[in-house]
Amino acid sequence: MTQTPTLEEIRKAPKVLLHDHLDGGLRPETIIELARERGHRLPSTDPDNLAEWFRESADSGSLERYLDTFTHTVAVMQTREALTRVAAECAEDLADDGIVYAEVRYAPELHTDGGLTLDEVVEAVLEGFRIGSTGPDGRQRIRVGTLLTAMRHQARSMEIAELAVRYRDAGVVGFDIAGAEAGYPPTRHLDAFEYLKRENAHFTIHAGEGFGLPSIWQAIQWCGADRLGHGVRIIDDITVADDGTVTLGRLAAYVRDKRIPLEMCPTSNVQTGAAKSIAEHPIGLLRRLCFRVTVNTDNRLMSGTSLSLEFAKLVEAFGYGWDDLQWFTVNAMKSAFIPFDERLALINGVIKPGFAQLKWRM
Repeated sequence: MTQTPTLEEIRKAPKVLLHDHLDGGLRPETIIELARERGHRLPSTDPDNLAEWFRESADSGSLERYLDTFTHTVAVMQTREALTRVAAECAEDLADDGIVYAEVRYAPELHTDGGLTLDEVVEAVLEGFRIGSTGPDGRQRIRVGTLLTAMRHQARSMEIAELAVRYRDAGVVGFDIAGAEAGYPPTRHLDAFEYLKRENAHFTIHAGEGFGLPSIWQAIQWCGADRLGHGVRIIDDITVADDGTVTLGRLAAYVRDKRIPLEMCPTSNVQTGAAKSIAEHPIGLLRRLCFRVTVNTDNRLMSGTSLSLEFAKLVEAFGYGWDDLQWFTVNAMKSAFIPFDERLALINGVIKPGFAQLKWRM
């Protein structure tokens, strides 16, 4: 029995990803080709150098600076062909990393500069995921659900919410709101959240990353979020005494008691300053306290990461074994925005057998 999972072994494990941005996971080579076609100027036209530029620019400790790197990726995602290609490659890359189910999010309103309508953007991305999810043998390698994101500093959240509901039977599984948290509370978009609840639709809210507990409280108690994007700052409502005794504040206790999923992205959280280091990331304490924690990539290009690599970093930092990695994975599958029976089928038919084979192989 393998005691400590290696990166190569983790890649073989059936994993689940809930928080991944389409415009944050492009292949550098693709960015360069699409930029050349569009006449967009990049910091570098060498794939390795460009990848390094994205990582260094994102590694600033500032959420706002981190978000600035998306200027270049969004710029090359303005045509139907580009969006379909990027989505297909995204599905291929996730499947190659051993991911069996993923929810990938993007903001349709950011991809209309080339003349596409919001509906055309959604249809192009859905087509790309359909293409990329299918292997050479015609079998489905990965299931991808999409989340449509509204930008919290804009005023189009209702329009995007309606778009998500319109396409929910075609592959859109939920709604999200993202962007700089400070100064743009989720309560500005209450009409969209109320609409989604009336339509029995699922949604997550970026909260507790660039702003503190009020952001989390509003997302849950005012807006009714099903999940929290990041939620790292919930740690501010947890006190650890010198003797190791842990006391949960009212909000932290509510989040744990209600099993509200936390979409944590360790490397990204360190880059944006939401956590000091992987070893000091709140995920260690939150896992010990049995919060509904999930592990995610956020932006694979900017963080130079994959879900397997995120798991490997946690193994190194916290000494996690296969049981821990399976716990995170089952948490994620339980929290996905697809029907219960489909989640259960993946847990019992794919995830648990896959981990069992890895745990017990000699």
